[in-house]
Amino acid sequence: MALLWQRCCQSASRRENGPVNRTNDGIGGAYGAQGSYGVHGAPLGANLLALRSHNTALVLDLLRTAGAEGISRLELAERTGLTPQAVSKITARLRADGLAAEAGRRASTGGKPRTVLRLVPEAGHAVGVHLDRDEMRAVLVDLDGAVVDRRRAPLDLGAGEEAVLARVAGVVEALRVPGADGTDRGGRAPLGVGVALPGPLDHEKGVLHRVTGFPEWDGFPLRDALARRLGVPVAVDKDTNAAALGLAVGGEGGSFAYLHLGTGLGAGLVMGGSVYRGARTGAGEFGHQVVQLDGRLCTCGARGCVEVLCLDAVARGDVAEAARVLGAGAANLVGLLDIDLVLLGGRTVAAAPEAFVRGVGAVLAARARREGG
Repeated sequence: MALLWQRCCQSASRRENGPVNRTNDGIGGAYGAQGSYGVHGAPLGANLLALRSHNTALVLDLLRTAGAEGISRLELAERTGLTPQAVSKITARLRADGLAAEAGRRASTGGKPRTVLRLVPEAGHAVGVHLDRDEMRAVLVDLDGAVVDRRRAPLDLGAGEEAVLARVAGVVEALRVPGADGTDRGGRAPLGVGVALPGPLDHEKGVLHRVTGFPEWDGFPLRDALARRLGVPVAVDKDTNAAALGLAVGGEGGSFAYLHLGTGLGAGLVMGGSVYRGARTGAGEFGHQVVQLDGRLCTCGARGCVEVLCLDAVARGDVAEAARVLGAGAANLVGLLDIDLVLLGGRTVAAAPEAFVRGVGAVLAARARREGG
């Protein structure tokens, strides 16, 4: 959802310029990307336009978090570090575009009441797509992140580029963007589309690498291909990073790991409130750490990976063993990164959340006892 909000903010800026269940042990289940962009080497004009879009996105995000109560221009200036004049110009453009509106007046200390502004959620919509190896899910959300419509469809990620693109485009286009009065006006396009899928991939360029089990996608420019087909901006990220960012934006601060077990196993890492991607954006390939040197051959080519051992146990119906193996991998991660919080999610976890929370928690608790924690 955070990936969608980022896309909404960026798209709105361009336009005006031209649940978590957790135990006391810190283990939880989350059902499901702080992206950054730069203009290094770009002309000065491009730098100024990018800065304006960035500042507008900051203001939009504060309006979103303020909710129906709204926020004053002075508070926006204080929290963004922008000048009051800059905030006034930005909010004037947002109001002119229908993205923001006045929400009344609020008493202030030592002065006249301040006018507060609020976001207009129905003023724009974005689409979020999760591509898994065997199915896809899509949601249409408003500027508040509220789900307006959703779709779910089978998908064969190995069916080839054209078949997958056509499938995704068909599902996205089936989502109905409502009109300002809440009625269906199916011709309206979303502000943008955020796509999350298994990695590894380059989120800045929107190019896929050797997706585990599907090497034919290596080097495919998914972002640009979808943008051409859909006619709207597209953002692409690893599903685990998108989920981790959503959790961070949603209130899970500090440092934590989000472990996603579905048809595969991966991790999203948040360090100091920001998604950690690594030097080559490959961080989080958690499922392919080897925990059994002579174990079964994994689809990645190695033996004894956490992913293959976990999924084998699930296939046998031995959820307790799957949770134990997942816990062993999580314990390695906790020891390496010195984090206090691990969140679990994904279709496989959602099918037996209590068993996974209990099993992973037991392994981490045993590790903490050994270390005197």
